[in-house]
Amino acid sequence: MSKNKKYHIITYGCQMNEHDSEKLAGMLESLGYNNTEQLENADIILLNTCTIRENAELKVFGKLGQLKEYKRKNPDLIIGIGGCMMQLEEPVEEIYKKYRHVDLIFGTHNIHQVPELIQKIEKNRKRVVEVWDQEEGLIPDLPSQRESEYSAWISIIQGCNNFCTYCIVPYVRGRERSRPLEAIVNEAEKLAAEGVKEITLLGQNVNSYGNDLEEKIDFPLLLEELNKVEALKRIRFMTSHPRDFSHKLLMAIKNLTKVAEHIHLPIQSGSNKILKEMNRGYCREYYIKTVKEIQNKVPEAAISTDFIVGFPGESDEDFEQTLDLVKELRFDMAYTFIYSPRSGTPAARREDQIAEEVKKERLNRLMEIQNKISYEKNQKLIGKTQKILLTGPSNRDQEVYEGRTRSNKICFIDKRPDLIGEIVKVKIDSAKSWTLQGTVVE
Repeated sequence: MSKNKKYHIITYGCQMNEHDSEKLAGMLESLGYNNTEQLENADIILLNTCTIRENAELKVFGKLGQLKEYKRKNPDLIIGIGGCMMQLEEPVEEIYKKYRHVDLIFGTHNIHQVPELIQKIEKNRKRVVEVWDQEEGLIPDLPSQRESEYSAWISIIQGCNNFCTYCIVPYVRGRERSRPLEAIVNEAEKLAAEGVKEITLLGQNVNSYGNDLEEKIDFPLLLEELNKVEALKRIRFMTSHPRDFSHKLLMAIKNLTKVAEHIHLPIQSGSNKILKEMNRGYCREYYIKTVKEIQNKVPEAAISTDFIVGFPGESDEDFEQTLDLVKELRFDMAYTFIYSPRSGTPAARREDQIAEEVKKERLNRLMEIQNKISYEKNQKLIGKTQKILLTGPSNRDQEVYEGRTRSNKICFIDKRPDLIGEIVKVKIDSAKSWTLQGTVVE
């Protein structure tokens, strides 16, 4: 055991990475390490990386450069790097050769080995590179050190089988592997017993859950079983692939009392030509029909989406079709990204790449329209009452507390420490594009 030693974890990327970082923290704490927010006080610094876009990789290399000075001041400091970026041969080689102060390199498939690898470094003081090329079933259940007492992630499926032409995820996370239903329900029951009120089910495509299991299990059935966990108050999930979003799932969202009315349904483009070239597996018309069915059956649901602008070959007409779709469907929120070529993907090899200035101009136009729609939709909530799970002080102001509505909108209230961890009724007083402000209804 490592007495009085401290760790610091830096996380890049998606919610799956955040959950993996909670597991890393749990494993380090089982070795006797304690968390520190100050890099200079850490005995171990781990970077959990993302490779979905080039900008994420550049941030990692920048941070590694900064950490060299910490290593110079403290030669016993262990610096490790893992995550999706380390599943690619090129960055692993570059880091091993150019960043000699990095002691440990590990991948997404062997995260459970981290305690053993750290102990190896502590004993021998030699660099360790351990990256598994292929997944070997599911990562074992691991201890987690959560940031929140009242909300928690639960991974239900790892990997992806879709192979969108722009995406690196199937190459770095592997193929789909579903966790057994019993294991997920047991984890939810354990979390609820510890005081967790809200769980978020994670997967690259949660709608594929159960396809690889021998038992006849699907995602709506999993939601039904989790809805029976008494102490749980809310169930969220992300991400859903539009192609696999079923009527059965929509009815589960409508009828199961604990399933929150928020659906993240990434479309990526409003152009059929681009959707086909992305290998998304659906067309614009199918997506519009799906969203309108959601809006009809569950009118209180908030729908969010993802867009990639500047995909190779995207014409002005293709982009205008995206804008038209945004105006027609009026999403509550959209996460918008500039296309970033990922080495090894089919889209990166195309010669008809879009100029950066065109990508940026399109991104700005799309964001301007969506921000206006988000603002207008949130304005309609003023004067209405929403139920929020109050999680504690805002990161920006300790005198302001925050929580999320069932539709996943951030809501701020005045400081109320007595209500932390409770589902609170709040009357909405004002609204912006991304946040709400309210008063507790006593």
